[in-house]
Amino acid sequence: MASEIFGNRAFTRFWTARSASGFAYHMTAVAVGWQVYDLTGSALMLGLVGLVEFLPQFLLTLVVGQVADRFDRRRIAGVCQLVEAAALLLLLAEAAGGLLGLGGIFACVALIGAARAFETPTLQALLPSLVAPESLPRMLAWSGSVWKTAMILGPAAGGVLFMLGPGVVYGLGALVYVLASLAVLSIPAAAKVPAPAGSLWSTALDGLRFIRRRPIIFGAISLDLFSVLLGGATSLLPVFARDILAVGPGGLGALRAAPALGALAMSLYLTRFPLKRRVGRTMFAAVAVFGLSTIVFGLSRSFPLSVAALAVLGAGDMISVVIRSTLVQIDTPDALRGRVSAVNAVFIGTSNQLGDFESGLIAAALGATGAVVVGGLGALVVVALWMRFFPELARRDRLVPHVPAVGRPGET
Repeated sequence: MASEIFGNRAFTRFWTARSASGFAYHMTAVAVGWQVYDLTGSALMLGLVGLVEFLPQFLLTLVVGQVADRFDRRRIAGVCQLVEAAALLLLLAEAAGGLLGLGGIFACVALIGAARAFETPTLQALLPSLVAPESLPRMLAWSGSVWKTAMILGPAAGGVLFMLGPGVVYGLGALVYVLASLAVLSIPAAAKVPAPAGSLWSTALDGLRFIRRRPIIFGAISLDLFSVLLGGATSLLPVFARDILAVGPGGLGALRAAPALGALAMSLYLTRFPLKRRVGRTMFAAVAVFGLSTIVFGLSRSFPLSVAALAVLGAGDMISVVIRSTLVQIDTPDALRGRVSAVNAVFIGTSNQLGDFESGLIAAALGATGAVVVGGLGALVVVALWMRFFPELARRDRLVPHVPAVGRPGET
């Protein structure tokens, strides 16, 4: 397995770039969240951070897919990471001299959201061209483990470095984004992606049409959308860290890292023991674990229990992510991967960033605990409904379609 992974230089550079970008993003998300909550004391404002990041992703969906299917995916991702570095330098200026204010912070978040709108689906579409189809599930799990490692180290570093000042976090984040850009640009050029045929508007909608005609893909993506939209608690972690658990910025970093720690452990397990059978039912079970863990976290008043609940939540989510990502990439032709990945990224962005906004709204009415518990219950309801709405997904047995072995000439 090690030779399969480390012997592929293109894949090694890919996950180096992806993990560096993830480290920078999650490290600076801690700083932005704490800074906004410290300035406003409002859970609603924390929710608005997610909404402001999501809107560019939603508005740019059709453009993103076209770009990813028409141009060099390495260069798209590299430029986006440089834009994210520039946004962090603006936040650094704000931290140093208070030049931007709250509105300027939101503008930088929107710029990061716009860059990630292009970066995320482009990287998703790039990966299958770097590995053999039969290796894709294992490589996705390995890539996920590196990404989750960044999600552990990023928030932990962000929480600790924030004590030295938000400018330290933003400056280091900008540097890491530049390194990520250099890594992705060093990936050897792949075969040129053929330009989609047809009008811009017609081809832009091809990704949506393709997903809608594939109940397994549509079910997997929408299951993730609604479960995380309802069950996500990430935006409220500053409230739990400061007001409920009283653990400060360092504790916030630990809370943000806990889901990634659970996901990392699960992804490493999946690289050694990849999912082979009954993947549909496994996905539904994993999302149910996600919902139950969310409820436990919302009710907990113990910091160790809260961290443990978030770790189990992350492990369940990782199983769902690997299954969904593999189904989307395996069942989608390369010529459509950019547009399909763009739609997939919007679904993910909707569940994460718009879910943060939804959590902030409910928390303003019911409190942080009520919002998280209601969200976890909602995720369980979604699992029950989706098993009825998408029986094809529940019945899906294998990630990679089984191809019978072909005998040698002369064999029967």
